[in-house]
Amino acid sequence: MLDLIVNPVDTVATAVAGTWRAEPALWYATLFVFGAVVGSFLNVVAFRLPRMLEAGWQRDSAQFLGLSPPPTEYLSLSWPPSRCTRCGHAIRAWDNIPLLGWLLLGGRCRDCRSTISIRYPLVELAAALLALAVGWRFGVSWQTAFALILVFGLLVLALIDLDTQLLPDDITQPLLWLGLWCALFDLFVPLPAAVTGAIAGYLGLWLLFHGYRLLTGKEGMGFGDFKLLAVLGAWLGWERLPIVLLLASLVGAVVGIALIVLRGRDSQLPMPFGPFLAGAGLIALLLGGPLEALWFHWLGVSV
Repeated sequence: MLDLIVNPVDTVATAVAGTWRAEPALWYATLFVFGAVVGSFLNVVAFRLPRMLEAGWQRDSAQFLGLSPPPTEYLSLSWPPSRCTRCGHAIRAWDNIPLLGWLLLGGRCRDCRSTISIRYPLVELAAALLALAVGWRFGVSWQTAFALILVFGLLVLALIDLDTQLLPDDITQPLLWLGLWCALFDLFVPLPAAVTGAIAGYLGLWLLFHGYRLLTGKEGMGFGDFKLLAVLGAWLGWERLPIVLLLASLVGAVVGIALIVLRGRDSQLPMPFGPFLAGAGLIALLLGGPLEALWFHWLGVSV
């Protein structure tokens, strides 16, 4: 009975994969549309998940203290339907088409004509372009399917960290376990490299955190950053963690100095490190081989 179900699915999947390999334009068009649609959903996740977590923390705190939970509107990733944050009108399905909806509306709500942030189509475009990059890097393969999960996860983590300076366990933990599971099949790195990478990623930043706190009496980063680097270690292996940290630190330093010089940002204000780790992880995933060769060349190590 199982064969009757599995075999047709395998046949269809093989046929679709064959079509994509024979028609690269169709492959990349599919990736672009899929990425844009997922990007639209990531906008919802980035906006709602922190609020859902905050509401949960408030309910748990009230229960622990024996108080009545605060009255809050039910919120999930699927309810209520998308609506204008100004006038509250529901966004029509045809206005919610990724990229096109914002362009056709001229960046304004159809009902109250208030401005719709350009961030929404930019996130959709970023997700679409990242999907293209992953498809170009790994081709029509299982690696592409799983790498897309990592890439979209890193994108939404970067958005949430920028907004709230949080890196939710609801996203980092599943990504960590999925990376280790992929290593069982050597999709990206062997299992020993993935396990060592996860441990080294978490422990490395944990030691740095406590060393900095002992020296300065301040906390230099959050625990979510430890978990995010553990995720990258599980997917990329321990060998690429130095490249990830170097890229993230360099870009973070440049951006931080630029904000201080150009915008007068207070140097004492905390700046989220998660987006830089996520960006460095994306670069290491897509360009890891050449970067690794350059890294070893710089160190004077022959491989």
